[in-house]
Amino acid sequence: MPVHKDPSGRRSVQAEVEVPGTPEEVWQAIVTGPGISSWFVPTQVEEREGGTVTANFGPGMDSASTITLWDPPRRFVAESQDLGPNAPSIATEWIVEARSGGRCVVRVVHSLFASADDWDGQLEGFEGGWPAFFRILRLYLAHFRGQPCTAFQTMGVAPEPTAQAWDALTGPLALTAAPEGQRVSTPTGAPPLAGLVERRGPPEYPELLLRLDQPAAGIAHLFALPMGGQVYLPLRVFLYGDQAPAAAVRAEPLWQAWMAERFPLVAEGAQTG
Repeated sequence: MPVHKDPSGRRSVQAEVEVPGTPEEVWQAIVTGPGISSWFVPTQVEEREGGTVTANFGPGMDSASTITLWDPPRRFVAESQDLGPNAPSIATEWIVEARSGGRCVVRVVHSLFASADDWDGQLEGFEGGWPAFFRILRLYLAHFRGQPCTAFQTMGVAPEPTAQAWDALTGPLALTAAPEGQRVSTPTGAPPLAGLVERRGPPEYPELLLRLDQPAAGIAHLFALPMGGQVYLPLRVFLYGDQAPAAAVRAEPLWQAWMAERFPLVAEGAQTG
């Protein structure tokens, strides 16, 4: 959707998802540190007006914001300078609306005030990133709600084209062709990963969402992101329950080594000199 522009100068984008759970359960998932870290990125939250929200997107990639409105279990707002020191501050508003049948709508709105279109591209980028994370949130609330989570992530880089990079990742893992609803399992020689295919993205946006039973009960999310002439290949794994910490300790180094061997972060096509 395009950026919505008010006469006041407010520019905003929004995304929403319907999820299972009561408002109180959904609130725990979207505004507490353990809850957010169970489906998004590692996050710490001071749960009060004036508190800080710190989300870690990778080494040296922390996003910090300050809570300006705190109204559990319905609404909270946090402001940040994520667009840069010379950019307007951006407000992120989360809204939880109860629906019948034990479900809720979660809506996130990003807004800022500006007199020019300079920041519209960044706003649209915020909007475009939420659908994939919302799919993970919905799966988490449906099957693992409230359970302790241990998560890890690894990433590789491959040369373009995207389709070729995606095949190079999913082929050796026996994940290339399995349709939604089918159980899959990585073959001998690959790190252990097994479960049900919950979603397979279209060819133009390669993505796999798996509900795992190996290496423990959980969720795995794989996708391909072309950027700067290369294709980034992240793998996010969220494991739940009492067995998750030990399973993550075993699985994470295997995945890190497997990805580093096949998709080093400095891809051959990007090397210079």
